[in-house]
Amino acid sequence: MSLKRRLAIGATAGALSIATAVVSYYEGYQPTAYRDPVGVPTICFGHTATARMGQTLSQERCTQLLQADLGHAFSALDRRAQVNLPPPTRAALASFVYNVGEGAFARSTLLRKLNAGDLRGACHELSRWVYAGGRKLNGLVKRRATERELCLKGIDQEPAP
Repeated sequence: MSLKRRLAIGATAGALSIATAVVSYYEGYQPTAYRDPVGVPTICFGHTATARMGQTLSQERCTQLLQADLGHAFSALDRRAQVNLPPPTRAALASFVYNVGEGAFARSTLLRKLNAGDLRGACHELSRWVYAGGRKLNGLVKRRATERELCLKGIDQEPAP
């Protein structure tokens, strides 16, 4: 299913559904552990916390890990962000946190701009996060473009709760 179709479906169900669509699309489903572009053992939909090489998991277990990992990403976002965010913006930033981790998010200019009330500036910061292991990765360029679009859509079209 295309990302645009996934997002259209997710838009009616809120930030978690939107983030699930984005993360699953860009991470892809890989039931057998592999090394990501910087060498971290990864499995399922980008899960790294308990992945080990040689491991294979069912799609059901991978979906459970995705939901749990997204829950952690949303919790980190909610702990760190001091502003209310509309669902598309929350989804975009949760996808970002899922990908870079809470530590990198906590130290980012993106978060500083967000907490200063510069939501548009925060959304534009996403475009800077396209490197892994010192290399610019096309997959990250595409992912960040989608996250940025969602982030801006949220602040342009929906009032924060």
